[in-house]
Amino acid sequence: MADLSSIKLFATRPHPCSYIDSEEATTIFVDPATTIDAGIYSHLSELGFRRSGSHIYRPQCATCNACIPIRVPTETFKATRSQSRCFKKNRDLHIEQVSSIDCDEYFDLYKRYIEARHSDGDMYPPTRSQFTDFLTTEWQVTRYVIMRTPEGKLLSVAMADVIESGISAIYTFFDPEEDKRSLGVYNVLSQIQWATELNLPYVYLGYWIKQSLKMNYKVNFQPFQVFVNNHWVTISCNKQAKNNPATSPSTPPE
Repeated sequence: MADLSSIKLFATRPHPCSYIDSEEATTIFVDPATTIDAGIYSHLSELGFRRSGSHIYRPQCATCNACIPIRVPTETFKATRSQSRCFKKNRDLHIEQVSSIDCDEYFDLYKRYIEARHSDGDMYPPTRSQFTDFLTTEWQVTRYVIMRTPEGKLLSVAMADVIESGISAIYTFFDPEEDKRSLGVYNVLSQIQWATELNLPYVYLGYWIKQSLKMNYKVNFQPFQVFVNNHWVTISCNKQAKNNPATSPSTPPE
């Protein structure tokens, strides 16, 4: 177990939340001067922290706990019929891992994706410097997973970190004109398969926010676990849990 006792944490000032209009957000983050290695990063991930570029952070808001860390246990995951159809539909894609995505081909896809899907978000308008800073390789754990058609057309890029307890899905962008392929869903399914092949128990999907429609896809990969009250809790596949895992009967009491 990595020693976290010497790690300093800082907090941002409250600022308007990017996901819930009526809320203010505060983020705690690891001191950028801290020496991080794969073991420390892995342990922080198990405690609900995420990575953006070289920064490790976790929401810690004064009046809101809507951001809930979520992960999928690979051993118990059961694909739905729709997910199985999605997986079969994309079996023709060529998948490879590359060491860098710092070139025009990948940035052009990223730019089209942000402009089409996230023009109302913090990452709009997309810039090359933003792209380079955000999609960095850190601590020798980062992999870039590329998906192409049999003809070689670039369709999708996923950045994922291979940590001690699983695969952490950092970010995925894809061709916004390929709706029929459901590439967002397919990337998660592929990462679950990848983690299974590596005998890793979890795929970390970041934060789930009930009020954000763009986050709702994460609870479709079931059963899933949420990090609540400093514990990972398995959520049963029922309507109540899907709508509000933080108040599910299986959640530990305060």
